[in-house]
Amino acid sequence: MRADKPEGLPPYFNIDPDQAQHSLGDPATTAGFGALARACDAGRSDLASRGLEENGARSLRLFSTWEITRYLIPVAQGHFRRVLKQNPDLPQGRSETAGGAKWFSLDEVLRLRAFFGREGSKAKNYLPYRPKGQPAKMVAVANFKGGVGKTSTAAHLAMSAALDGYKVLVVDLDSQGSMTSIFGGKVEDEWQTVFPLMARHYATQLRSDNQRRLDRGEAPTPLDDTLSNALDLKAADLIQSTHWPNIDLIGAQLNLYWAEFQIPVWRMAARGWKLWDALTDSFEADGVLDQYDVIFLDTPPALGYLTINGLAAADILLVPLGASFLEFDSTGRFFDMLHSTFGSIEDAENMAARALGRDELAFEWDAVRAVVTRYDGAQQGELAALMQSYLGQTLSPHRQDFTALIGQVGEQVQGIYEADYRDFNRETYVRGRETFDATYAAFKQLLVGAWRRDELAAAAEAGDTAPQTAVS
Repeated sequence: MRADKPEGLPPYFNIDPDQAQHSLGDPATTAGFGALARACDAGRSDLASRGLEENGARSLRLFSTWEITRYLIPVAQGHFRRVLKQNPDLPQGRSETAGGAKWFSLDEVLRLRAFFGREGSKAKNYLPYRPKGQPAKMVAVANFKGGVGKTSTAAHLAMSAALDGYKVLVVDLDSQGSMTSIFGGKVEDEWQTVFPLMARHYATQLRSDNQRRLDRGEAPTPLDDTLSNALDLKAADLIQSTHWPNIDLIGAQLNLYWAEFQIPVWRMAARGWKLWDALTDSFEADGVLDQYDVIFLDTPPALGYLTINGLAAADILLVPLGASFLEFDSTGRFFDMLHSTFGSIEDAENMAARALGRDELAFEWDAVRAVVTRYDGAQQGELAALMQSYLGQTLSPHRQDFTALIGQVGEQVQGIYEADYRDFNRETYVRGRETFDATYAAFKQLLVGAWRRDELAAAAEAGDTAPQTAVS
């Protein structure tokens, strides 16, 4: 048996069994998983601390005059400075050196934008478009294939919308909690996730069923402590602020996964419970759709009950995927599962609806778009074009490039919009930011179009003339 170490590999690989056995180590055990989990937890804390202040809190960086006038408020730098000088009550920013550039917090940028919206040129749109009387739009980012950039896409869209001036809520439905980590959320257990909203929705159904049982002279089904406690909780009890002044969070952690086991148990006990409406109904009942402009739902990489709730709640569905055969194939299977799952729900509900003379259930989304992420035009152009030819309008024509900035920012545990451009080559920053700005522009086209369609429909239903609006 050869004992020398193979060099250059094949053929075919000449691995010595005795050396392989020696390097194998001890067998793995359940206790070993616990040790690995603790090691990862320590490492995660160490990595996350890179983006934290001394007190353990995360803060958002400042924005320079150059950045504000280039990206956030459409005015020339000279005019911006004159407005500040003429209005000393406005935020004046701060300089790091005598005579140096002025820097502003995002809160201050939002105040300045509001001022320009009131006092600036009427020919420009300083404030983001949202028609009066229309609720927030909910956006689910979903695919059951991992590693497609789902959480990164959702996080950067949320940050883009916040920079645009929208009030944003991010809801983490994935028990891995990656979105929660990005926004610095602290979640101790499942009672700080969406789980109690699901439990409250079921408990409300159970109370209605119990009333009918009592009316028939039957014994009611008792509510356990979990359900009783959930009835006292509102969405506001779960929402936490983040280091972004206009982004709030409902976070997730590992215990949220138990919802995938508990929900089917509840469903078996109450066949009339519309579990897919739990998130939508809870947000509507608690006024969440009036408090925010856009709600982003980051779903698990599986078509479970939490994902179904997110998809059923969504007005817009975004499906990230890479320009590869396997990801295209997997995404096709994902759409097939959506068809089967929501089709079966409709069929079952409508059978009863027709018998009772009620309106039939029909799920509907304002828009569904697949989005190519981590795109390399030099290597993937032909395949992306082929995917476009098959998916047509459903595949967004914008492809999110992978740039050096993405990798550098990822190492610093922050989003691209949280990175200080002075830490990078200016060209690298501008090019890296452009691809995410373009992703948001493509999304905002859907958002604004959906709101406008709803606005016109509401006006037509009320018998009003079409409301005039400016495109933002």
